[in-house]
Amino acid sequence: MLGLLNKKSNSLLGIDISSTSVKLLELSRGSKQYKVEAYAVEPLAPNAVVDKNINDLDAVGEAIKKLVSKSRTSLKNAAVAVSGAAVITKTIDMDASLNDDDMESQIMVEADQYIPYPLDEVAIDFEVQGTHENNPGTAEVLIAACRRENVEMREAVLDLASLAAKVVDIEAYAMERAFEMVLPQLNVDAADPTVAVMDIGATMATLSVLQDGKTIYTREQMFGGRQLTEEIQRRYGLSAEEAGLAKKTNDLPDDYGPEVLEPFKDAVVQQVSRSLQFFYSASHYNDVDCIVLAGGTASTTGLAQLIEEKIGTPCVVANPFADMAVASRVNASALTNDAPAMMIACGLAMRSFD
Repeated sequence: MLGLLNKKSNSLLGIDISSTSVKLLELSRGSKQYKVEAYAVEPLAPNAVVDKNINDLDAVGEAIKKLVSKSRTSLKNAAVAVSGAAVITKTIDMDASLNDDDMESQIMVEADQYIPYPLDEVAIDFEVQGTHENNPGTAEVLIAACRRENVEMREAVLDLASLAAKVVDIEAYAMERAFEMVLPQLNVDAADPTVAVMDIGATMATLSVLQDGKTIYTREQMFGGRQLTEEIQRRYGLSAEEAGLAKKTNDLPDDYGPEVLEPFKDAVVQQVSRSLQFFYSASHYNDVDCIVLAGGTASTTGLAQLIEEKIGTPCVVANPFADMAVASRVNASALTNDAPAMMIACGLAMRSFD
């Protein structure tokens, strides 16, 4: 068994490995609020990570080593995540009187019924979700299985940076945990709102729909901020690095807004709308109460307002740190700028307090 789900842990670094960067976050918790103790973001070499798979161990390990040094954290244990697409989850019924060891033994015996890979190639974990209302003798148990190589790659890159992977989580659950921090910022009347979190990174857009704070739907699409970077490169003859920097600083010719940025923002709106339509057609829902924008692309000026205007649903940019204290060694303005892209790292760092 491997920690894909909730196992108790103390003082963990949240380390989010995405396709273009690695992000680190350390949190502490007082009686009233969380505090950001350390944070850093380090870019990755092109193709070091492709479609959430680590291609270049050394490059990613080196980037994490720089992160640790830059953040000045002293923690050595970390939580990382695998993407939802890499994980098979299934809820099964089991005898509620079984202890964890007995459940584990029974799951391992029956696992080949639920998992389409050879069992020696997968890491498996489980979590008791609760008992059935009308049958308290039966427990609902969530099983999560992931190819072992996905887990081992993440352990290996952390090891290169002298860190230990104490928890391997699932991105959707990390996002769900960080969502707790964003919920008070939503301007919705519903007591148990249905919220669509649209996480748009460099190459992947992931829609997670949460009902009463629990994930009820996720879907990944190949789409992201890299499309804007590539269009800037093409139009203005810049390298990928120059284009990425120019995009951040907005140091581009006058035609950039109308000719490049606005069409990209329209493409994002289409992507959000299409993702929501997939959700509606796969469920009994035909509306959400709010859209939360996360990921690096969420910081694009005017994007949240455009989505709200075109789709007709309130839209906010995620900031899980809005109600947190910030240590003096942390660059607070840089943290605010990066906040929408730090949701998964935040959810991972929050594993310290399970």
